[in-house]
Amino acid sequence: MKVPSLNVPGLRRRKADDLPGVTAVARIDRRTKRLTKRLKAGEIAIIDHVDVDRVSAEALVACGAAAVVNVAAGISGRYPNLGPQILVDAGVTVVDNATPELFERIKDGDVVRVHEGLVHLGDELVGKGEVQTVETVEAAMTEARAGLSVQIEAFAANTMEYVRRERDLLIDGIGVPDVRTSMEGRHVLIVVRGYHYKEDLATLRPYIREYRPVLIGVDGGADALVEAGYLPDMIVGDFDSVSEKALCCGAELVVHAYRDGRAPGLERVHQLGQQAVLFPATGTSEDIAMLLADDKGASLIVAVGTHWTLVEFLDKGRSGMASTFLTRLRVGSKLVDAKGVSRLYRSRISTPSLLLLVATTLITIGVVLSVSPVGRVWLNGLSDAWNGFTFWLVGLFS
Repeated sequence: MKVPSLNVPGLRRRKADDLPGVTAVARIDRRTKRLTKRLKAGEIAIIDHVDVDRVSAEALVACGAAAVVNVAAGISGRYPNLGPQILVDAGVTVVDNATPELFERIKDGDVVRVHEGLVHLGDELVGKGEVQTVETVEAAMTEARAGLSVQIEAFAANTMEYVRRERDLLIDGIGVPDVRTSMEGRHVLIVVRGYHYKEDLATLRPYIREYRPVLIGVDGGADALVEAGYLPDMIVGDFDSVSEKALCCGAELVVHAYRDGRAPGLERVHQLGQQAVLFPATGTSEDIAMLLADDKGASLIVAVGTHWTLVEFLDKGRSGMASTFLTRLRVGSKLVDAKGVSRLYRSRISTPSLLLLVATTLITIGVVLSVSPVGRVWLNGLSDAWNGFTFWLVGLFS
């Protein structure tokens, strides 16, 4: 596929544009989440991401990536991950298992050309990989589904290990820190920048307006709240993917720390002149946000962008997702998926029906006024007022 040079940011305007393939500025990073923060439309993403997950793929598509070159296997075969399918369906050129030396040969901002799995830097061939198509992705997904049972067994083993390490936290809530944000008897809305978080937040507006829940952003979920026009009451996470604007918005900050006390996000908080509460725990940041809300007496926990199905748990791509499964068991009586809440609050009244209702009401009021003595007095008064107004108006121009 040849990408035209006009109106496509990042493309190199010279004779190389006449060559086949995609020629564009390359953005390179081993962490896809970090790369998408600076990737612009029409550019080429060079990543090192085994089993590209759905959230990462959707972020790459949203950024407008013209091509994705992955030095790892986009589908390793461990389980049917969702990312590669999303990329190829969006028309993005995808090259997997590319030459690892690309990270030494190419610098961020270099203009490269990708064609039939070959990566060129100027006139030099610097790497190659396997082009992914709809057919190759489907074949790889079919093979991955066959080995899903092995991953389920590993998931179960990780689950038992998590129970062993965090049984006090899960069962008795030991280790949950004190926070100043009051949640007792209130609804809590936890936002993770995950699957369809924008759509879910948009449909939850009536619910948020009526119930005024405590708003908790998990890392980038805080930015999602700010972008939607809300101010988070609390931000939870290791703070590697949340903006300074969100961290300084006045929300209470809870840093997710390792069990040994290390908290990489705390240094960033102090650099911004903010204070934070430490929450040492294994598992994911969305887990500790749920455990915190449950421990502090939330009556209902509504989750946006979090994981619900087995494939979504595996698609997260790390063994720590076993904690997410157990956390849901722990707070299950209070936990509601945002999609369910949005369906409950979705209006079933169409605009034409609403207009018909208003018109019918006005006609009914008019009939009542016309047949009752008091109504006739009111109508006569309105008629006299209208005649006086029209007489005055005509007098201005006569």
